Amino acid sequence: MAVAVAVAVFLATIPTFRHFFDLGVYRGAVRYWLIDGGDLYQYRYQGTEYGFTYPPFAALAMSPLAITSWPVAVAASLTLNSICVILLLRWYFVPILQRRGRPVWTPCALMFLGFLVFEPSRDTFSYGQVNLLLLVLVCSDLRNKRFAGVGIGVAAAIKLTPVIFIGYLILARRYRAAATAAVTTAAATILALLVAPDASRAFWTDAVWDTGRIGKLYYVSNQSLRGVVARLDAPSTWWLAGVALVVAYWCWWVRTRRPSPTAGFAVTGVIACLISPITWVHHLVWLIPGLFLLLDRVLRTEPADLRRRLLFALGAGFALMSSSIVWIWWAHPHGWAAFPGSNTYVWLSIAVLLTVTREPAAELRFAENKEFERYARGT
Repeated sequence: MAVAVAVAVFLATIPTFRHFFDLGVYRGAVRYWLIDGGDLYQYRYQGTEYGFTYPPFAALAMSPLAITSWPVAVAASLTLNSICVILLLRWYFVPILQRRGRPVWTPCALMFLGFLVFEPSRDTFSYGQVNLLLLVLVCSDLRNKRFAGVGIGVAAAIKLTPVIFIGYLILARRYRAAATAAVTTAAATILALLVAPDASRAFWTDAVWDTGRIGKLYYVSNQSLRGVVARLDAPSTWWLAGVALVVAYWCWWVRTRRPSPTAGFAVTGVIACLISPITWVHHLVWLIPGLFLLLDRVLRTEPADLRRRLLFALGAGFALMSSSIVWIWWAHPHGWAAFPGSNTYVWLSIAVLLTVTREPAAELRFAENKEFERYARGT
């Protein structure tokens, strides 16, 4: 109870409540499109520069919002995100507890509160975003041998970021799952083309290429390598070089270390955050599987003194990513003076990437052969 009260006080006092802004964009856009007969990609929310930025299939999936009142839409968003958190706890956290013979309910309740504090998931809730849903769709493919790839395919049809997981499946030589994901994405996209040809044409020929519609690259919330370069006012070739280096490392790691699917998905989520042109803070929920893997590894560490030090380091990283520290530089994010602090979450993403991937290949496959993977698959 004391922890719940502390979390409530934290959420009530920290000045980062987003008033379900993105949910308002989704709802306003589909109402403007389906009810008012307007152009989906010309809509702007309440006089701002922000409009609908996802593929038309996402708009079709969100079409019930057009006839939904605002309170119902908010309640539905909170409920859906809560269900997603519960599923992630079941897939990633419960196996860790069960392997150690620990009780489940109290630690899971505390971890749920942790999700509400952790800034990426906190922002996903308060923006009314879909990131946790996309994460669950992608991770569901770890549990679904027969239809592996369908979750990734649906997620990629809603938002382009999960397309990178198709690349992972190819690198991992999981060609059937990769083909399933690609076909699912194509089928959803074609369905949207048949139902909404004008919106599909507008998106694929114009809106998808206009990154200015999403926001300013240098904005401090953009915690990707592209944001780092933009805040330094450096040439975009620096970003391309960084992306090439990160992608090369990822390809090498997947092909030579042959990680478990659980580890492979976790690392690919981190890669997506680093190489995307825009990774808003709420997009960093893709780090969550990697953080659970690190927690599992730390709890297996011996001796106890080392385990306590590693738990402290992991907790410090969690606290830092819950602190909204990057917003200290929101007004002046440019230049080398702001470089260390305004990119804090980028440095933490890189730390997660290097820490997860430094594990020996045999240890990375531990989960695949032992209980963690069995529970993660729900078997």
